[in-house]
Amino acid sequence: MLLKLAGVSAWIFFTIFILLGLVSAEDPYRFFNWNVTYGDIYPLGVRQQGILINGQFPGPEIYSNTNDNLIINVHNSLPEPFLLSWNGIQQRRNSYQDGVYGTTCPIPPGKNFTYTLQVKDQIGSFFYFPSLAFHKAAGGFGAIKILSRPRIPVPFPEPAGDYSILIGDWYKANHTNLKTVLDRGHRLPSPNGILINGRGPNGTSFTVEQGKTYRLRISNVGLQSTLNFRIQGHKMKLVEVEGTHTIQTTYSELDIHVGQSYSVLITADQPAQDYFIAVSNRFSTRVITTTGTLRYSNSKRPVSGPIPGGPTTQIDWSLRQARSIRTNLTASGPRPNPQGSYHYGLVNITRTIKLESSAAQVDGKQRYAVNSVSFVPADTPLKIADYFKIKDVFRVGSISDSPPYKKMYLDTSVMGADFRAFVEIVFQNHENIVQSWHIDGYAFWVVGMDGGVWTPASRKQYNLRDAVSRSTTQVYPKSWTAIYMALDNVGMWNVRTEFWARQYLGQQFYLRVYSPVESMRDEYPVPKNALLCGKAAGRETRPL
Repeated sequence: MLLKLAGVSAWIFFTIFILLGLVSAEDPYRFFNWNVTYGDIYPLGVRQQGILINGQFPGPEIYSNTNDNLIINVHNSLPEPFLLSWNGIQQRRNSYQDGVYGTTCPIPPGKNFTYTLQVKDQIGSFFYFPSLAFHKAAGGFGAIKILSRPRIPVPFPEPAGDYSILIGDWYKANHTNLKTVLDRGHRLPSPNGILINGRGPNGTSFTVEQGKTYRLRISNVGLQSTLNFRIQGHKMKLVEVEGTHTIQTTYSELDIHVGQSYSVLITADQPAQDYFIAVSNRFSTRVITTTGTLRYSNSKRPVSGPIPGGPTTQIDWSLRQARSIRTNLTASGPRPNPQGSYHYGLVNITRTIKLESSAAQVDGKQRYAVNSVSFVPADTPLKIADYFKIKDVFRVGSISDSPPYKKMYLDTSVMGADFRAFVEIVFQNHENIVQSWHIDGYAFWVVGMDGGVWTPASRKQYNLRDAVSRSTTQVYPKSWTAIYMALDNVGMWNVRTEFWARQYLGQQFYLRVYSPVESMRDEYPVPKNALLCGKAAGRETRPL
């Protein structure tokens, strides 16, 4: 496959990456050449400084198949360092490519870095985003589609079309102003609006043919708000959540928490006209709604009637919906064997980790924490320091397995974990807001969630048969969520809130999944093209 992308010959990329030893000969490869710049955008009707990728806001969609190698050359034309991360892409044995500051040195201004990702044993709907300096509030995000290989059966007929829909809350202020507010120790105000594919009210439309069925891949790429998605006069059949084929339940509206991705099927079975797509925030006394349009190709009428309403502050409604989302045990995943082949409910738990979020002032500034530790970045990416065995960058065990109930403090928090352990993690939320938690490098089973305080007796209500497997889960106010996770991916993995101001101000840590064997069978060595910074500057990776 010798493609030409953005003026850069694919054969040049291929030659480079064969030399680097990063392309697997048996799996296909796809090349992307991206230039990251600032540019004017007007999503809510006022001029803002946005982050563009190849001049696009949102950025280009990544289209791939299971096991593809994705070679993504990112040129940073911003005046400050930049990184991209890949929400839900597991980076098997290769956390160096994860694109967060704990794993990857930032791309300096005017320089480039080539990510080498393999979407190993994955299918589904995901997205990428910028991970540094509150850049996410300026754009730089885009959709990722991973299709099943042709010989792997999919549990629904091929749709007539496949649309990616990126929804998220948005501020009219530039991200630099928002970052300044946070750096000064203050909270951000509520967002000003909601975007659909980077556009404000009535700015986005999708065309369908009457009688045909379409797949919509909906991701909440916003900064903090749970969003409710619905289409006037149409039902949505849920078929996939973050790489897991689900029981095909039909919904009139879906709650999509920040950082989450869903795939639904809709059938254009209504009279030929245009219909509202409505997205509104949840769990807020100030309801913000935006609209797009589902346009029939033979439409005889524009959108009309009231914008379809959705739930507002009802938590029980959302909790019931969340519990109804379950794994389709008989469907194939990325491999031909059924998704229910792995009986997670029969595996013995080797460790229970309880994580509590909190908000407090530290030295007169607003901070957020996990188990009393508010994360502060080190001067060197943790994974790079770990590989070179550089001292005094981080300490394994600097965050405890359970809440210590002590005053909040600052540290570069890293929790150690054994390769191939099977852990139970409980997210406890004592606050009055919905939390959304993501773990890089993994998918986990959401076995239970309920109100109140988790106790060992709460395990009696776990779903140990067909819980959904995903990488981002919500925790409702004054509630808990429990997950099971098989630690089968060695690396340094970010555990974070998807409430982005909280993440920026410390509500995250790193899980160091470690194998003492230090074999390439378990983890790749540092990439030959890795950028080295901080205490690793001047060292060598590996010879070409």
